[in-house]
Amino acid sequence: MGLLIVQNLISIFKVKEFFRKLWRYIWKTALWFFIISIASVIFFRWVPVPVTPLMLIRCIEQKASGKEMKLNKDWVSIDKIAPDLQLAVVCSEDQNFIKHSGFDFQAIEKAMDYNETHKKTRGASTISQQTAKNVFLWPGRSFIRKGFEVYFTFLIETFWSKERIMEVYLNVIEMGDGVYGAQAASKKFFKKDAKYLSKSEAASIAAVLPNPIKFNAGKPSGYVVKRKNWVMNQMSLWGGILRYEEPEEKPVKKKRK
Repeated sequence: MGLLIVQNLISIFKVKEFFRKLWRYIWKTALWFFIISIASVIFFRWVPVPVTPLMLIRCIEQKASGKEMKLNKDWVSIDKIAPDLQLAVVCSEDQNFIKHSGFDFQAIEKAMDYNETHKKTRGASTISQQTAKNVFLWPGRSFIRKGFEVYFTFLIETFWSKERIMEVYLNVIEMGDGVYGAQAASKKFFKKDAKYLSKSEAASIAAVLPNPIKFNAGKPSGYVVKRKNWVMNQMSLWGGILRYEEPEEKPVKKKRK
């Protein structure tokens, strides 16, 4: 009887020791994850992103299907990307980009209402969310990946300016089959630098972003042309100017009586 009690105590001690080690491992892993993730976000605040998980995944998919591996990208600073393209992607993808802090809750609510009554679902990812996903994560719709997306979106909104988020977005976003970023897309489809894109060309690129593998900005289908025209109309309504910092309201001076 006494031996059985001792054996039970030893078993309990081993179980407790196991969970203690497990908890220590989880805590250390989480700590290192936070340190590395925050350091990476701060690092890429100034340094160009060399490659993204999606780029590598696309290369693997191309190789697996027997196709030629294509990875066409060319990083350029924001001042070398046409203002019309910057405005076009805001009008197309995230019209509250300047105002929100990473998440457009109004758009999320509208998307949820729409998805309840339609088979084809609609997303509500902001430019900030898309940037976080493209730079730090993998494609997918799982809750785990979405959770990481929320975390990294919060980080880039905290450590990066809106202008930096746009700069990274327009340099890493997929814009065609094996084509990533504004400069590569501009060269591929319009034979010019991204700095010299016209309003129509910028709208064409923005129009294909929902599915850049299926659609071609250089040879637009009827659907892309229709969407391009809508983007151009939105750009005109916007006023043709994208300001990354909202102007401060100046106090109104009262007239002297």
